[in-house]
Amino acid sequence: MANRAAKSWSGKSRGGRWGYLFFVGALRFLGVRGAYACMAFIVLYFIPFAPRATRAVWRYHRRRRHLGRCRALVALYRHYYSFGQTLIDRLALRSGMVDKYHFVFDNYDPFLEVIDSGRGVVMIGAHVGMWEAGAAFFGGYGKKINIVMYDAEHQRIKEVLEQEEAGGHDYKIISVQEDPIEALLQMKIALNAGEYVCFNGDRPLDMNSAEEVSLLGAPAMMPRGPFLIAAKCRVPVVFYYAMREKRRTYRFRFTMVSSGEKLEPKALMTRYAASLEELLAIYPYQWFNLYPYWKE
Repeated sequence: MANRAAKSWSGKSRGGRWGYLFFVGALRFLGVRGAYACMAFIVLYFIPFAPRATRAVWRYHRRRRHLGRCRALVALYRHYYSFGQTLIDRLALRSGMVDKYHFVFDNYDPFLEVIDSGRGVVMIGAHVGMWEAGAAFFGGYGKKINIVMYDAEHQRIKEVLEQEEAGGHDYKIISVQEDPIEALLQMKIALNAGEYVCFNGDRPLDMNSAEEVSLLGAPAMMPRGPFLIAAKCRVPVVFYYAMREKRRTYRFRFTMVSSGEKLEPKALMTRYAASLEELLAIYPYQWFNLYPYWKE
């Protein structure tokens, strides 16, 4: 292969226990707006001291969005600040501050028809915005939601988040970290039981199970697994995104892709990449894959 493939994600989020504790305290004593104000200064620290992520974000705005140096520098700051806002929102919503936010929905009724059909559903999202913003609205559906993730967060950080979470959550986690075969079995059981299996389709964990697809005009590697499972299981497929807008508003977008007919994994992946491109054209600062993503 002439070009070096983009590196896969390590499975760990940037930050540490004390960083999370700082924002827990900021939310308690300063409120959401005060925490945002603190983030405006903390971003200035992360830009030079997170060089790998900074380089990846810089290249995204320079090479994929074709911004000049000055505009890319502003975009770099806005990108980090948007990321920080979603982290604060995540803590705030888990702490029960739902009344501080507003929520709007696109294609909500057709989406409800799909998940109320009694069949298993595959939902594919992305690291755009914050999917967890919808947890407050899962309600009775939460018990049927299975989130597939690579859970490599440091245990202490997880403890901080769990301590701040008001009332816990109903959705289940299927971890692909320890036993992928067991994880596949859990997914199949969930779909057969009429439950919902949810993936993020834009972050490959292993390049051996990734496939090349065109994204924003350049070849990128995406995980084959979510699209292969969606195609082989012949269940309804939905693309789901939750993006942050002004005035602490989250917009949920549901795209009904398939009602269970036969699909080709590569065709589904191409369609997903096209939907992701449309989304990034509107929310360019909310794609949080902060590592080298495209082939260079």
